Amino acid sequence: MRSVRGWVRDTAGGLPRAFWYLWAGTLINRLGSFVLIFLAVYLTSERGFSELQAGVVLGLWGAGGTVGTLAGGTLADRWGRRPTLLTAHLGAATMMLGLGLARELWAIAVGAFLLGMFAEAARPAFSAMMVDVVPERDRLRAFSLNYWALNLGFACAAILAGFAAQADYLLLFIVNAVTTTATAVIIFRKVRESAPARTAVKLTGTPAAPGGLRSALTDRVFLVFAGLNLLLALIFMQHISMLPIAMGQDGLSPATYGSVIALNGVLIVVGQLFVPRLIRGRSRSHVLALAALITGIGFGLTAFAEVAWFYALTVLIWTLGEMLNSPSNSTLIAELSPSTLRGRYAGVFSLSWSLASFAAPIAGGWVQQNLGNSVLWLGCGALAGFVAIAQLLSGPARERRAAALRAASAPAAQPDTPAASSTGTPDDAAPATEPLVAPLPPAQATAAAITPTRKGVSTTG
Repeated sequence: MRSVRGWVRDTAGGLPRAFWYLWAGTLINRLGSFVLIFLAVYLTSERGFSELQAGVVLGLWGAGGTVGTLAGGTLADRWGRRPTLLTAHLGAATMMLGLGLARELWAIAVGAFLLGMFAEAARPAFSAMMVDVVPERDRLRAFSLNYWALNLGFACAAILAGFAAQADYLLLFIVNAVTTTATAVIIFRKVRESAPARTAVKLTGTPAAPGGLRSALTDRVFLVFAGLNLLLALIFMQHISMLPIAMGQDGLSPATYGSVIALNGVLIVVGQLFVPRLIRGRSRSHVLALAALITGIGFGLTAFAEVAWFYALTVLIWTLGEMLNSPSNSTLIAELSPSTLRGRYAGVFSLSWSLASFAAPIAGGWVQQNLGNSVLWLGCGALAGFVAIAQLLSGPARERRAAALRAASAPAAQPDTPAASSTGTPDDAAPATEPLVAPLPPAQATAAAITPTRKGVSTTG
């Protein structure tokens, strides 16, 4: 019993109160994240659109997300985390209802674009706030706990949404709108603004920061890292775009798809609290490469799936890859994020997911419709293998950049100020001013704070 209490204390103890409000917002939001999980099924079975048309609509959601992440990241730094989150959440809730009531293809397409824009605008602000309020030594635990809440909510939502879709698809949109609004209220009322004051420190060996987005967009180390995430995201996004269509073609119901995809969340809920300990101290490039390889095996085996249990097996395999990928990704990009540009850097990194959200369903729909499921899923496996090799080759440059950032930040520490304690700080404590170092890669998360996969319409990372 004592060991159990010790494990709980080591896993969840000492985190700031503000973090737990953010964590609660993630859980509530994901419990109602119905829309994107079943949007492909809704468009093809309820509205009668083709696989390619459904892919285009999902792609427009990703295109809107591309605009939203960049705008949300900039607003998070200039306007503030809290007002950006509130505006994005309320806008997303409104567009969810509008999308559920739309009937014509053009109206659904416009609604999907606007929904993606508002939903993804919240992601950089949320992830930046998560990094702001949690001390660096506790971020791996915080990211893992937030990712755990994300997947607990997702697992429940996938099962509930499957049955709700059989009753009335409009319920999916209504419930998602309600939980998104509830998340906005919790964060806005309980978490104070966390954006740090702006100062500047020059990092030797890198050009001066010309102002936010350009700092990330001119950093080759960051662009390679984001590019590899984009390739892996193209694979991950198939689980909410083409996987439900493939299962439907095999005669499986939306409820069956919901139960199968819920295994992804269940496995992460059970295993994610232990994964950080397993990978702690190990080479992050090796962990990311292994994650990509396992992901490719899981999606590649989908080419041979025809029955529910085989689909479930493939989901369990690529979920293992996701579990390895998420904490490694989150801690690395948090280390590489300049504090006063976290929102914009998070927005640029989230851009890789938004681009994948745009391209994956369109490309997947075209391949599935014209070349067949086998080519689609085996192609995913081959692409993941390429990402695994590239992660090994690019890892040393990332670690050198992280070390340079730590060295540049060290002189800003106050020798008379006690070190940050893992016991956390009050949620209303003002965040410490940190140096602006440019140009370095962004923080993620969403989670996780930025999560490496998009499960439902997430407006909290």
